Formats: sequence, C-alpha cells, structure tokens
Amino acid sequence: MKTYRAGIVGCGNIFPMHAITIKQLENVELVAVCDVKEDRAKKEANKLNCKYYLDYKEMIDEEDLDVVHICTPHHMHAPISIYASNAKKHVMSEKPISITMKDAKAMIEASKKNQVLLGVIFQNRYNTGSKLIKETLDSGELGKIISGKLQVTWKRTDEYYSKSDWKGTWDKEGGGVVIDQAIHTMDLMRWFVGSEIDYVEANITNRTHEINEVEDMAEGIIKYKNGVLTTFYAINYYSYDAPVEIELHCEKGIVKMIGDKAVIEFNNGKKIIADNDPGEVFDYGNGVKSYWGTSHVKQIEEFYQSVAKGEQTVICGEEATKTQEMICAIYESGKKRKRIYI
Repeated sequence: MKTYRAGIVGCGNIFPMHAITIKQLENVELVAVCDVKEDRAKKEANKLNCKYYLDYKEMIDEEDLDVVHICTPHHMHAPISIYASNAKKHVMSEKPISITMKDAKAMIEASKKNQVLLGVIFQNRYNTGSKLIKETLDSGELGKIISGKLQVTWKRTDEYYSKSDWKGTWDKEGGGVVIDQAIHTMDLMRWFVGSEIDYVEANITNRTHEINEVEDMAEGIIKYKNGVLTTFYAINYYSYDAPVEIELHCEKGIVKMIGDKAVIEFNNGKKIIADNDPGEVFDYGNGVKSYWGTSHVKQIEEFYQSVAKGEQTVICGEEATKTQEMICAIYESGKKRKRIYI
C-alpha cells in the first residue's frame, strides 16, 4: 500500500482537525506543516515530529508531497490551491472553497489542468443523521419536498474577532456569519434539496459587532429550480451556540435536523431518529470545538481513498463552488437589496 505524504498550510484553530486525522490514517504520513507565525509552526512541528516552514511555496517546492491541506484564512485558499495544483499536488481545502467565484473557478481549472484532485471540507454531510436524511429524501419515500427552513444561532464575541487580523473583514474572510458559520448548514440544505438554485433574496446587517466590517445577521429566501422554497436565518450574537436547525416539509412527512440528530416523521405515524453512533464519533481532544462536527476524519479518509483510486472525490471543487455561488448571491442580494438569479 502506498504511503501518501501530506503537508498542512495553516496552524490555526482548525489545524488539529486535519493533523490528528492524518496521524490516524495508516497510509498517510504528515511530513511538514507551514504557518507565517514561526512560534506556532515550530510548536506544532515539534509535537507532530515533522518539519516546519514559514512559506507555503517553499514547503511545496522542497517536500515531495502528495497532498496539501489548506487550513488558512479564506483569502489564501485560492493562491495556495492553485500553486499546489500547478506543482502536481492534490489539494484538500477547508471551507469555503474561496471568497469569490472567480477564484473558485481558477482553483478548479488548475486542478483539472494538472490532473489532481481538489476537495473541500463540508464534513457535516458525513454525519449519520445527515446521510440518513439525504438517503430518505432521494429514495422518494417522503414524496416531493415542498418547503424548508434553517436556523443558525451562535455566539461570537468581539474578543473572538479582535484576536484575528482577518476575521470580520470582507477582503480576507469574505463575509461574516454566512460564510463562516452558517455555510455548513446552508450547504446541507442545498444538498438535501438536490436541485440547482433559481434565485436568492437576502437581508444582511451588522447589529452588534462594531469591530467588524461584515454581517452578523442574515435572513432571506432561496428558491430552487425544482420549485422548493426555503428560508434561512443566521446570527452570531446569540447568548450561546445553539444546535443548528433544518426542517423540510414533504408530501408524505417532515424531516428535521437538530444539531447532529435527524428526525424523520412520516404522515402514517412512522418515525425514525438517528444520531452519530458514540462508537463512530472521533475524539479529537486538544480542545477542538464540538460544533465543528465529528466527521472530518470520514471526509479526509474518503479523500485519500479517491486519490488512491484515481477517482473524483465526493465533495470536489465543482460541488463546493455550487455552495459558494449561493453564498456570493446572498451577499450580492443583501448589498444591492434585490433578488439575485443564479
């Protein structure tokens, strides 16, 4: 069995999810990490017994890597991904794929041109409840989807933003609560509905975070081309991180997602409840926040399986770009105060 050599760019908050997962995979070796802050890069390299770099280009040029993991601020996803792809390295990037559609398309073009894989993390699709809902909806047991709603009410303090030089900015983060927190839930909704989007109408505003340029509240509707109309509400000034909520009303029942738990209620009285099996939940430790979900390991493992088989990964650049197109449309609608057709 081939052992794949991996490098990680970015040693911030999301870094442990990738580093610890890689260490658990039998056929993957973490050979290098990279961060612009030397103390942080050196600390992680010492813990993980690997090399460290301050320049991602130097790491990619000097190390014989198979895969580059991107765990950096959003605005750096595109340049790192394109550079790695041009060096014939597969890329596993954290969400979002980028902060603009132009960059997302350039990333996809580079991966195709160099015949390497581009995967983007949307780990909540791999949760037990999410998979059950998707399988049930696709089976037709519930009939057509009629309408839906989602809600994300989390808490991010001014301190959360003041510790970062990129969070809360349009040019580096690409937005606020929508692109950073609600994006996972909005991606799930789009995946569940299983249709291209027709149009978006949104309202975005900053109610409480004076330190920020970006929105801390967003609300609106998303109309899909299969006729399904969904509403969304997202804030990050709630009193705590409440479980995310998704609800879809169908011809023959209702599906609900509360946190990681799925509830499927059929009109005939049948009810199914599913959550992550405690035996399947990966304990990342190291203070990794639970609301990131438990399925990074499943998605990253699937990515390496795709690399080994030479097959397209499930959540590829094109799939992630569909969600990014929705996010960009929400921002365009909110800023222009009009309906945006996709």
